[in-house]
Amino acid sequence: MNDAWAFEHVLSAGNQIGEAPIWVPEEARLYWVDTEASAAYSFRPRDRESRSWPLSMPATAMLRRRGGGWVLVTKKGLAFWDQVSGACEFIVDPVAENPDLCFNDGAVDRRGAIVAGTMNFREHRRPDGQVFRLGTGLGLSCLAGGLSVANGIGFSLDGRTIYVSEQFAGRILAWDYDQEDGSLGNKRVFATVPDDEGLPDGIIVDAEGFVWNGRWGGGRIVRYAPDGSVDQGWRLPVDTGTSMAFGGEDLGDLYVTTAWYGLDEAGRKSRPQSGDLFRLRPGVKGTVEPRFAG
Repeated sequence: MNDAWAFEHVLSAGNQIGEAPIWVPEEARLYWVDTEASAAYSFRPRDRESRSWPLSMPATAMLRRRGGGWVLVTKKGLAFWDQVSGACEFIVDPVAENPDLCFNDGAVDRRGAIVAGTMNFREHRRPDGQVFRLGTGLGLSCLAGGLSVANGIGFSLDGRTIYVSEQFAGRILAWDYDQEDGSLGNKRVFATVPDDEGLPDGIIVDAEGFVWNGRWGGGRIVRYAPDGSVDQGWRLPVDTGTSMAFGGEDLGDLYVTTAWYGLDEAGRKSRPQSGDLFRLRPGVKGTVEPRFAG
């Protein structure tokens, strides 16, 4: 396990739950959301400029569109977001009729469709979580269900495998993924997270096809080989590293969002950097994340 000193503290964001960072190369800027503040944030490493935007919907992830603009995964469904005007345009919410369910995390597959997961936010362990796919024509389909919080989502480099953190089951699942229609097959456990390492959270796949996973409450991030074996791990300076994004000019910087959610006043005082943004140079590079083609 690599030591926490390897991380650089780059921004005092103070997010309750910082989540879903994404690098926008043409802006040389990192974006992410605070799921509890209905706000989006950005950071430009070149001059350390940071910005924030209030959101009219409680976003849990943000995804780029090929034609410009954003798609937000929110607790009230999927929506387009116009960064200039600030307007959110609702797309769909398949779980709107159940007040206990909401969307949680999402990613864009290698062909440009969105895959997003849901959860029971009142009783996290209930296997009510589902995985949905929003096609480029805005058609929605349910790919899988029965999950105790469908959290971090990532795709293999060839697009044929999808990884999903089943957070409150303490494991990362994998399926074969049909890139044409999103259908899933060959469900298997990719990795099981030991109890003392927290709960599996955000997922990203690097340029070598290795899978990175954040740990809610585990104070670490972990890199897995494509066969599910642990390759390396890094201790964090805080308890919860939610998610990650590769960025920088060479895509060799790994940014990690964190959270202070669940800490009492004494806990926040003892871990004052919880909720801030960190950076690591892990010695491997990432790829530019795909954009929604719809």
